Amino acid sequence: MDTKGRTVLGLIENICILGKTKHRIRLTARIDTGATKSSLDSAIAKELSLGPIVKTKLIRSAHGHSFRPMINVNIIVGGKRVRGQFSLADRGHMKYKALVGQNILKKGFLIDPLKNNGKNTTTCDNYESSTH
Repeated sequence: MDTKGRTVLGLIENICILGKTKHRIRLTARIDTGATKSSLDSAIAKELSLGPIVKTKLIRSAHGHSFRPMINVNIIVGGKRVRGQFSLADRGHMKYKALVGQNILKKGFLIDPLKNNGKNTTTCDNYESSTH
């Protein structure tokens, strides 16, 4: 669905994290309009050899305040390829290994809480397959 050039996302979306080589990981991400920055599990960043760290930023979360490394990441979400900064955190214990925040959502996305719930068919054409 497209509204005035914007792609409509649900609260849960399948996304593809694109590595520096042709390797990629498809995973289910939480779409969070309350988060100013996006976040990615550090183990996934390591697996894809993402980096380098471009800066360190103070992040407020439910667990308090912490300084986190930030990296630039290419992703496919809602059929669109976008690049944005993601903070790295240990999200291994969390249901969603990636959180898509406002810094990505401001690049032409609208949120519909009734849409999909992670049942979209996002593909990562031309990239090797791996899923999480």
